[in-house]
Amino acid sequence: MTLERLAYASPWRCIAPSAKALFCACAMTAAWLTASPRAAGSLALVMGVITVAAARTPWRHYLRVLRAPLGFLALSCLTMLVTVTPDDHGLAGWRLAPELVPQVMMTVARAAALCTALLLLVLTTPLGDLLGLMRRLRVPTLLLDLMALAYRMQTVLGEVWSDSITAQRARLGYDGRRQAFRSLAALISNMALQVWARASALQAAADARNDTGELRFLTPQFEKSSRHHLVAMLAGLGLVAAVLSGVAG
Repeated sequence: MTLERLAYASPWRCIAPSAKALFCACAMTAAWLTASPRAAGSLALVMGVITVAAARTPWRHYLRVLRAPLGFLALSCLTMLVTVTPDDHGLAGWRLAPELVPQVMMTVARAAALCTALLLLVLTTPLGDLLGLMRRLRVPTLLLDLMALAYRMQTVLGEVWSDSITAQRARLGYDGRRQAFRSLAALISNMALQVWARASALQAAADARNDTGELRFLTPQFEKSSRHHLVAMLAGLGLVAAVLSGVAG
């Protein structure tokens, strides 16, 4: 839920989601057009600076959110440097492949640029605004409903976990390793039952309101939307032009 809290608190929430999506799409295009790891890394750094300095996302929270994808990229970098080859006896063996370092660095740098561009969008746009944008883009309704339900169930899961942990700690449920394991096992089983019950309650509430299978959301109106789109388009094209000029150079 950290992403949603930061998105609701972002000063860029008043900017039209389509304008932010346009800029981030241009940044992703620029990331795909980069021809060197240095260019892709520079683009990732630029997007990070924009997110922290311009969108005013707290840098500690930004680094905390960025830690997971960067860890995944680091692990992927190590695995991509390992190649499996058969030996003289027909058995599969593995070895480090230092000749793949340029390709791996290019892949990781480009993925980092794409990740920072996507984070700029999700850290400044709540899920409700994103769903409204995707509805206007004719994304299938079933997919949007599944996203909304998954988001709701994630919230329910977090609430159940927090309440249960607080109750167990109040009863000294984690006083000792053995007691901690017993409390954790009880917590997991209890969460499964509570989430199932709350999911059934959500379904019953939808049926009681004559649900037709499509979830509806209020779409906020954004002032100066045309100005936001113009600025986003010019800034995005500037990123693409900067990358293309580097490729041509």
